[in-house]
Amino acid sequence: NGTNSETKWNDPQNELVFSSGPIGGITSYPGSGKVTVTTISPLTHSVIDSNGGGYFGPYLKFSGWDALEIQGKAEQEVIVVIDGDSGLVKIEAAPIDPIDTHLINTELTNLLAKDEKDKRNISVITAGQAAAHVPICGLNISYYDPKKKEVRFKQAARGGAGTVLRDKKIKAIVVHYSGLNADSNGVADMSLLRKAGSRINKEISDFDASQNDMRGTGTPYLVEIMNRFDLLPTHNFQYGSHSDAYKIAGDVWKQKFNHSGPDGCWYGCTMSCAHGVSHYHLRTGPYKGDPVFVDGPEYETLGGLGSNIGVFRPEDVLELNFYADTYGIDTISLGNSIAFVMECYDLGILDKEKTGGLEMTWGNAEAALELVHQMASGKGFGVVVGQGVRYMKKHFAEKYNANPELLHDIGMEIKGMEISEYISKESLAQQGGFALASKGAQH
Repeated sequence: NGTNSETKWNDPQNELVFSSGPIGGITSYPGSGKVTVTTISPLTHSVIDSNGGGYFGPYLKFSGWDALEIQGKAEQEVIVVIDGDSGLVKIEAAPIDPIDTHLINTELTNLLAKDEKDKRNISVITAGQAAAHVPICGLNISYYDPKKKEVRFKQAARGGAGTVLRDKKIKAIVVHYSGLNADSNGVADMSLLRKAGSRINKEISDFDASQNDMRGTGTPYLVEIMNRFDLLPTHNFQYGSHSDAYKIAGDVWKQKFNHSGPDGCWYGCTMSCAHGVSHYHLRTGPYKGDPVFVDGPEYETLGGLGSNIGVFRPEDVLELNFYADTYGIDTISLGNSIAFVMECYDLGILDKEKTGGLEMTWGNAEAALELVHQMASGKGFGVVVGQGVRYMKKHFAEKYNANPELLHDIGMEIKGMEISEYISKESLAQQGGFALASKGAQH
């Protein structure tokens, strides 16, 4: 009852709630490392939830929290530190710099860990600098990978929870817990969970290599399948396949991924699908020339920032993936918003004068990257694009006298939420989920 029908996303009363579920963190059952985030969305202006992997959900649960509920706004930038070992919660003044995820999560992990081994006991939630300017920003959830010696990231990306976090002047939430064991959750019947976990783990071990190859390829395996069945969003969902889709398909990424150790984003998860690319040298933006580890790309990113905007060079997708992540931008909403702009440009609704000099043609990765950097800096046409498709439909109709019915037809959002990267013509269930879910079209 903390909010009511009048509560807006940026009211102090808006809640940001984190929870992991009753069996969160059970190491004998795959996929239990998730955390679900719930809030009133700055994008849809209704209640949304989004979930992400990593260590935060389990460590929060093991530290004694079934859910963490945050209300109000800080007077200055703060970090919240939950120490599950000592039972202490501290709210401290945040360090001035940096704010982008790949820097601050690494800095806080190194700062708060007692030694190299203790880094695995820390998880940090942040949102990058774009969250101060656009509502399509999610949360980055870190965990330390000792094999690769990298602080890595998963996302609870959908609906703008990162924008809410930054509006509350929270720079980071940190949880530390070092007492992990098989029964840290304290469940009522561990034998039952072990039995269920054993069954699904066996199925994964027996069939993954021949069916999905999540351990070797991860979610990019879907690109080839979606393209084959005419379900891969292409050029703003106008088409379901493209002759160049093979250039960003799973076998390409399997060769690029760093396979030096298991890629699970939580202990015991036999799915091990959290792959990434090592030593990618950035070519644009404030970190130009830096070698970085890029988590992903996942299928949704390949659909949104690949085929849906006509980009089929792996290096372009990696660049977009990295900057969207570190700036805190949801790659699904980002991809659909850029695709909408590209179709508007193609139809003559937009031109270079209206886009600030950007030639928003299909496949123009450099223009797409410039929009991403503008969202982070809060300047230029990128800020308009970063408001999402629903906003742009209204804005282009009012400012440029564009046909509202046409804009509605080509604007791929429902209830303000950009549609996930699946053409739903083969699934009545997915059509119903997209159309009827109160939070909008989230897969």
